[in-house]
Amino acid sequence: MLHNWIKIFIYHLKQNKLFSFLNVLGLSIGIAGLIFALLYWNDEHSYDAWNPEKENVYQVLVDMGEGQAWPYVPVTFDPFLKDDSNIEMMMHCLNWYESPLFKYNGKKIIIEKLFNTQNNFFEFFPFEFLQGNPKTALQNENSIVLNQKTAIQFFGKANPVGKQIQFEDKFLKVTGVYKIPGNSTIAPDAVVNNMKIRMNVDKDNWGSFNNGWFIKLKDPSKRDELSKKLNSIYFQNKIVKEAKEEEISTTEYELRYGHFNFILEPLSVSRLHTKGQGSPEGKGNYQFLLIMSGLSLLILILSIFNYVNLATANAIRRAKEVGVRKIVGASKLDIIKQFLFETIIIANISILLALAIVEFALPYYNDFLDKALVIYESQFYLQILFIFIITVTFAGVFPAIYVSNFETLKVLKGNFGRNKSGVWLRNGMLILQFAIASFFIIGSYIVFEQVRYLSNKNLGFSGDQVLEIFYYKSEAIRNSQNAEQIIFNNYILVKNEISKIKGVKQATTGAFKFGGGNDASSGFSYNGNNIQAQNLAIDFGFLEMMEIKMKEGRYFNPEIASDTIDAMMINESTLKLMNEKNSIGKTVDWNGNKFKIIGVVKNFSAYSPQGKVPPMVFFHFKTVPWLIGNIQHLYMKIDAENTAQTLADIESFWIKNVDSDYPFQYDFVDKNYLRTYKTYVKQKNLFALLNVIVILIALFGLFALASYSIERRMKEIAIRKTLGAETNVLLTALSKQYIVFCIIGFLIAVFPAYYSLNKWLENFAYRIDISIYPFIIGFVALLFLTLSVVLSRAYFATKVDVLKYLKYE
Repeated sequence: MLHNWIKIFIYHLKQNKLFSFLNVLGLSIGIAGLIFALLYWNDEHSYDAWNPEKENVYQVLVDMGEGQAWPYVPVTFDPFLKDDSNIEMMMHCLNWYESPLFKYNGKKIIIEKLFNTQNNFFEFFPFEFLQGNPKTALQNENSIVLNQKTAIQFFGKANPVGKQIQFEDKFLKVTGVYKIPGNSTIAPDAVVNNMKIRMNVDKDNWGSFNNGWFIKLKDPSKRDELSKKLNSIYFQNKIVKEAKEEEISTTEYELRYGHFNFILEPLSVSRLHTKGQGSPEGKGNYQFLLIMSGLSLLILILSIFNYVNLATANAIRRAKEVGVRKIVGASKLDIIKQFLFETIIIANISILLALAIVEFALPYYNDFLDKALVIYESQFYLQILFIFIITVTFAGVFPAIYVSNFETLKVLKGNFGRNKSGVWLRNGMLILQFAIASFFIIGSYIVFEQVRYLSNKNLGFSGDQVLEIFYYKSEAIRNSQNAEQIIFNNYILVKNEISKIKGVKQATTGAFKFGGGNDASSGFSYNGNNIQAQNLAIDFGFLEMMEIKMKEGRYFNPEIASDTIDAMMINESTLKLMNEKNSIGKTVDWNGNKFKIIGVVKNFSAYSPQGKVPPMVFFHFKTVPWLIGNIQHLYMKIDAENTAQTLADIESFWIKNVDSDYPFQYDFVDKNYLRTYKTYVKQKNLFALLNVIVILIALFGLFALASYSIERRMKEIAIRKTLGAETNVLLTALSKQYIVFCIIGFLIAVFPAYYSLNKWLENFAYRIDISIYPFIIGFVALLFLTLSVVLSRAYFATKVDVLKYLKYE
C-alpha cells in the first residue's frame, strides 16, 4: 500500500510540476519566515535563562513617574539594611561598560566591555569558571577576571592566572577566567572590583544617584516589603531631614524637589520588560519582537491557506481516481490516510527547503538584527516538530476529508463539476489571502511614510561637518581631589591648540552625546513646583556651532561674568512645564542654588527622533563643576574642503600631544545620529521584505487557482466562442469573481490595518496621521496584481482551439 501511494504521489508530481513547485515553495517560505521569528524569539527570551539566580536577584530602580525609571541609586542605604533577614547579599556596580586600554608585553588592547563591580559579582552572575575561584577572584582591588576570549587576546593558549596586565600606571593581576553560558544582561569582557573609591565619595550623600544596585532575596515574594522599607529609609534620611533644615513641610519639599519611589525589578524581566533604561547589554525591543512574530505567523497561515486552496482545487483532477479507489473497496479512512501521507511528504520537503533558506539567509538576518543567531538548541527542534504537526494538521486534514467525501456515482458520471462543497472553502481562503496581502501592502506604505517623515524631520540642530572626538580621561585624574579643575584645564588647552589647526573653524564641547549618552537629570523648583529636567553642561559657542536656535533671550557670553556663576538657559519643553509666557530674568531653585534664566533654547532632538524632546536646562561648566566629569567628547566644526588633510592633522596632534596610547576615535555628528534611526529603518525594511513575500505567496496561489478554475471552464469558453462571444466579454466573465474577492478581502483588512498601525504610531512623539491614501494605494496595487495574473491566464484561455474541446460533443 505504501509503495502504491508513493508511486501515485510521484505520478501526480510529474503531471503538475509547476503547481507542485509553487505549492512547496509557498509553504517553505512561510515556514522559513516562522523559523526566523522563532530564532529571534528564542534568543531574546534566553537572556539570563541559564542563571539559577534570575528569580532571586533584583535590580533597584528609581521610579520617577510618567513611565521613567532610573537605574542608579544612592549607596547610602547599606547601613540600614544590615539586619534585614530577607536580604541574602547586595552588590553595587557602575551599571555600564568602560572601554579602557591595557598593555601586556608590548601589546595594547582595548577591553571593550570592562565591568566595575564589587567582589561578590559572581554570586549574582555565576558564570562558568575555567580557571580560578569565583568566590575569591575579586577579593583584591588590583584583581581582574577575564572572559575566555579576552584571555586569549592577551595570553593566547597560556595560563593567564597570576600574570599581570598594565592599566595606566598600575598593574592588575589576573585571578580567573570565565565563560558566559548563554545570553546575559551583563556580559562583560572583563570584571574588576574598583567600587570602593566611588562608594566612599557618595557614602553620606543621599542625593547622589550614581551607581547600580542589585539585591539577592531569600524570599522573592517579600520584595514589595523591601521596596516600602527603602522608600521609608529615604524619606526619613533625605526628605524629613532636608525639609527640617529648610523649615518647610515634607509635602512642600516633595512638591519642590520631586518624589521618588524605589522599586525592585527581577533580573528575569530586565531584558524585555524592564521599566528602566536597560542593562549594559541593552534593552530588548518587545514590540518589535511581537510584530515580527505576528507577521511571520500570518505568512505561515497564508502559506497553509494557499496549500489548502491548491490541494482542494487539484482534487478536481483526481476525482475519478478517488471514485475508482472507492469502487474497488477503499474506505474514507484509506483515502484520508493517502492524502495525509502526501501532505506529510510535501511538509517534510517544505521544511527541508525552509531550513536551507534559513541557513543561506541567516548571515543577512543576523546583520539585520545585529545578532549572532545560530541553529543548535534542542528547544528549536521541538518547535520545528510543532510546526510540522500544525502544518500537516491544517494543510492535510481538511483537503483529505474533503476528498474522501466525494460521491462515487457523481464522480464517475462526470457530474463532480456541479458539486459546490469545495468552492466555498476555496473562495473563503482566497478572500483571506487577499485580506492578508492588503494588510501588508497598507502597512508597508504607512511604515515607509513614518520613517521618511522622521528622516526629513527638522532636528533643531545641524551636525554637518561637525567632528566628534572621543576624549579619554585617565583614572588617576578622575580620582584626584581636584579632578574637575584638571579635566577642564586640559580640555581648554586641547581646544585652543586644535583651533589653530588649518581647516578647524571652531572647537567646543558639551557634556552629552547626540544620539544618547552621558545625560544627567535632576529637578529644580519654580513657584513651588518641581520640574525634572536633563542637565546639559556646555562651553561657550557650543549651541551656536550646532546651529541650535534661541526662542528668546541670549546664548552664554564669555564677556559676561555672571554667565559662569548663576545663569542658566532652558528649552521650550521646560518653559511649558513652568507655565510662564516670559521666563527671561526669572529665578529658579536648582539643587539649593539660585539661578537666573537668560535664554530659552528652541527644542532640538538630541537623543532620539522617536521620543519627545525632554525638559532641558543648560549651564556653563564653571557654573556646575561636577558636570565636567561628563565631558567625553570634543566637538569641532571643520571645512568641507580638504577634510582628509584636516583629519590627518588633528590625528597627528592628538597622538603627539593628547593621548599617544589610546586610539584616535572620531565620528561625524550627523552620521552618528543617523544610527539612532536604525531600528525604524529596520522595521521599514522588514515590512517591505515581508510584503514582497506575502504578495508572491498570494500570487502563487491566485495563479494556480485561476488556472484550475479556467481549466474547468474551457468547454464553456469554447461554446461561447463558437456562439460569437468577443475576447473582452470572455475576459470580463472569467475575471469578475476575482475582482469581487479582491474587494471583499481588502475591506476585511481595512480595520485591522488601521488599528494595528495606529497602535504602532503611538510609540512616536512625532508621527504622521493615517490618511486615506495608503488604503487607496493598497487597493489599487492589489487590484492591479490580481488582474495581471487572472487576465493573463484568461487571455491565453480565450485563444484556444475550440475544436479541441468540442470535437467529442
